[in-house]
Amino acid sequence: MSLKILILGVNGFIGSHLTERILREEDWEVFGMDLSNDKLGDSLKDPRFHFVEGDITINHEWIAYHIRKCDVVLPLVAIATPATYVSDPLRVFELDFEANLSIIRKIVFYKKRLIFPSTSEVYGMCQDGTFDEENSSFVVGPVNKQRWIYSCSKQLIDRIVYAYGLRDNLEYTLFRPFNFIGPKLDTIHEPKEGSARSVAQFISNILHTGEIKLVDGGQQHRCFTYIDDGIDALIRIIRNRDGCASRRIFNIGNPENDVSIKELAERIVAAAKHYPKIADLAHHVKITSVSASAYYGQSYQDTSRRVPSIKNAQHYLGWSPTTPLDDALKRTLDFYFT
Repeated sequence: MSLKILILGVNGFIGSHLTERILREEDWEVFGMDLSNDKLGDSLKDPRFHFVEGDITINHEWIAYHIRKCDVVLPLVAIATPATYVSDPLRVFELDFEANLSIIRKIVFYKKRLIFPSTSEVYGMCQDGTFDEENSSFVVGPVNKQRWIYSCSKQLIDRIVYAYGLRDNLEYTLFRPFNFIGPKLDTIHEPKEGSARSVAQFISNILHTGEIKLVDGGQQHRCFTYIDDGIDALIRIIRNRDGCASRRIFNIGNPENDVSIKELAERIVAAAKHYPKIADLAHHVKITSVSASAYYGQSYQDTSRRVPSIKNAQHYLGWSPTTPLDDALKRTLDFYFT
């Protein structure tokens, strides 16, 4: 069945990859909005892709019209950088919660299907060995640890979506990405500290500072998921064959790619040494340790491990990730340096 898909935040990391895959492999039509289009490349030339430059906090009429026009809506706009959670928590709340809630209410009103990005952050400091969508508790720190405002904003959206499903028969799927990585992750072409996701941050450090600073020694573990694997899951969610994704929550992650942030940094540096453009820089980069409070500020707090259960995705979607971490890092570095 041919679908009309509305993607808000279409120029983002997930949105741009999803759009490219849809246009390459499906017969669906995509309508997208974002503040810019630099990641969209050849997608802009496809007659089935309709892009408008806009802001979800301003262009309410355009959004309402296209929600009414489309079959499936993916509101992907969010601030997802820990440095901002600490430095500007109200901005995170206003965009990630308030702006998205307004969109969700329009989707409910027009009785359309919602596919919403929750986050692995909702589990907070949960101590379960693997995080289960139906049973794991959400555990976050005190109010003065503002790092958790992102987690709480996303968690409350999850609960509201679930409640709309019960009361108003909202057709929805919530998906929780676990550290998606790959080409177009973040810009690496200017110095930055704390404003990019870890893989792009470390590549940027190699290029610009010669030093990778690991918060608290980088002992925290994360599971890294290659973007193509994540998009495979999203395509299956959009297809929703036999209602397999209807009113369900899916962790989308790769438990096999569970490494410490320290090991991640070491693997990136080792891989970078094989690229002539950055080999010399990689050979001279230093990996050091910095306290969380010095790096992010007193309002930061972290969790030691975040491993997804992917049984729901395996059972209902027939999906499992296939890309090992070293392959994912190589493909990411290939994008930037070949």
